[in-house]
Amino acid sequence: MALIIEDSCINCDMCDLECPNEAITLGSEIYEIDADKCTECVGHYDKPTCISVCPIDCIKKDPMHNENEQTLLAKFIAMHG
Repeated sequence: MALIIEDSCINCDMCDLECPNEAITLGSEIYEIDADKCTECVGHYDKPTCISVCPIDCIKKDPMHNENEQTLLAKFIAMHG
């Protein structure tokens, strides 16, 4: 699964800087995660760093983008070689 940032985001900028895939960008009102780039940090870290640094716990699994670890790893390899 890719991750999603909920509407309760306070635009603190913490997650954007931590994303190794540059999947997080500032949208029209809050930060957004590009599901095509989000690997939940598979290939980089043991757990998603954006979740670890979010001060209000507004980053969750995106039920619209259900991906297993193999799919996330394949996405990581396609992006980073």
